[in-house]
Amino acid sequence: MSTTSENENLDMIDRKEFRRRQKEFRAKHEEHYAQSMNIVRERNPSFGEIIERNALKYADNIAVKFEDIQLTYKEFNECANRYAHYFISLGLKRGDVIEVIMRNRPEMMFIIAAVAKLGAAASLINPDLRRKSLIHSLKTTPGKIIIVDEECFKMFDDVKYDLELSADQELHFSPDRREIPCPEGYINLAEAVKDFPIDNPPGTADITVDDNLVFIFTSGTTGLPKASYYPHLRLVAGGMMIGAIHAEMTPDDTLYVTTPLYHSNGITIGFGGVFGVGATMALARKFSVSRFWDDVRKYNATIFNYIGELCRYLYNQPPKPNDSDNPVKTIIGNGLRPEIWMEFKKRFGIERVAEMYGTTEHGVGWLNLLNFDKTCGFTTSQFAIVKYDVENEEIVRDENGFMQRVDKGGTGLLIIKRETDFSFTGYTDKKETEKKIFRNVFKKGDIWVDMGDLVRDQGCNHIVFVDRLGDTFRWKGQNVSTTEVEKIFNSFEQVEITSVYGVKIPGTDGRGGMASITIKTDIKEFDLDGLSKVLEENLPPYAIPIFLRIKSALSVTSTFKLVKSTLKKEEYNIDIIDDAMYVMMPHESTYTPLTKEIYENIQNKKIKF
Repeated sequence: MSTTSENENLDMIDRKEFRRRQKEFRAKHEEHYAQSMNIVRERNPSFGEIIERNALKYADNIAVKFEDIQLTYKEFNECANRYAHYFISLGLKRGDVIEVIMRNRPEMMFIIAAVAKLGAAASLINPDLRRKSLIHSLKTTPGKIIIVDEECFKMFDDVKYDLELSADQELHFSPDRREIPCPEGYINLAEAVKDFPIDNPPGTADITVDDNLVFIFTSGTTGLPKASYYPHLRLVAGGMMIGAIHAEMTPDDTLYVTTPLYHSNGITIGFGGVFGVGATMALARKFSVSRFWDDVRKYNATIFNYIGELCRYLYNQPPKPNDSDNPVKTIIGNGLRPEIWMEFKKRFGIERVAEMYGTTEHGVGWLNLLNFDKTCGFTTSQFAIVKYDVENEEIVRDENGFMQRVDKGGTGLLIIKRETDFSFTGYTDKKETEKKIFRNVFKKGDIWVDMGDLVRDQGCNHIVFVDRLGDTFRWKGQNVSTTEVEKIFNSFEQVEITSVYGVKIPGTDGRGGMASITIKTDIKEFDLDGLSKVLEENLPPYAIPIFLRIKSALSVTSTFKLVKSTLKKEEYNIDIIDDAMYVMMPHESTYTPLTKEIYENIQNKKIKF
């Protein structure tokens, strides 16, 4: 699908309507917006101070609901203080690191709050990592203290000796359901903190918003995970902007959080957004499609956060008569697919989709503050969308070597100006950080940062996400957007989730399309002809995938991003794949089973596409 599709202007933002909504927005949120900007300018308060202020201002308000537990803001602060005083007794000081391997639990929030008060940083390790990636992550941000949740103990214990831990790194075990006793060589964290003081520790006011609060790791869908700095400013000012302004949360609201707190979505929207306004966080250990709406009703959640394909999983469940019988009015997150956007709102009674766009390592974000449909929203920061050659994976430059902006409504690579209020914090690895920086972009001496995504200009500083670089391929002289093709597949009623990517075909240039799908029916009942017809009706010939693979499940990261690396490597190799595979032969309009004979003829270039 070409990045200059003739349909691109269909979702352009109407300038007159933009100005009308902008005027209303300013009148409604002038006070909160000023507070957010003042935090940026004055560089205070820190997140630890926010927690201590809330303990006074919202003392009896419920801060956290978790399963059958409820904690007021006063109680939350007292729990965090016990942890803080205990960490002080271990010699933890400003600038030190604690490594945390834990799933969503109030204890994880206590730990983050405690280090916030001390000016230390919590390195939030993804508990779904194994072996190489886990070892790499733990070695990237070595901690003076390592805290392992009971549920995560085995996976950590399997790699403990490969970490070559020093004698002064103390291991702590955080009990949960108490199904296993505290292992030998570990300190029982729950027992250790219980007798420490509940008063605020000294020095919290000395911590600034520029101090690093947590390390958050990228998902590692390509290469090993990279640790990103996440200073207090991101949680405090970002939390104010997201909670009070974007989600329009008040102390009367409850936000249901199912995304992991070790990810920027969960910690910023959940922790930062909720605590920024004194609302309530209803925290789930992890996302469960079967329990989701029951939990929403149980907690009386008025808002929930989402990421990746979470909404798709909810949408794919069989409709129920009470789908819209829920207290949710607003959802906030990123990645709601345009093709289900309107129907999702209607089916579940959602009034507002507070879509947003950004990445962990970049402080700049796009927020759908004006409540337009099917958009990432807008930003006040300086950005540009520049021409990009997808086939050769390189930026298109002019005769002087400078980048070129796309035309109005065009698609290209998104870059941001380096000098912004929320500057590019980057990674702990300076070499990886430098890879993201562009110099001499439009003139000598300017510095811009690569967002790594293809986006479409919608006008009025609004954008819509098109694809991640590497997920777009070129076939038959045309650029094919995998996201656009996935939309069509996902619109077919028997398809559940789709992952599209390009594969090499002998004797051809570029890459041919391949789709791996999961289906809602038995494979014998799957309507291949019906799917082929939908593709033919909605996609140009070059964008229809040549190969089709039906899988029982598609791999996703902990934040619901589709993992395509293994699929790309396996391609359509019939010798290593046991799944059912199909091919759309040249000049045919439907899929036929991929046999050993057909596969060999393709490899031997006897079949030409």
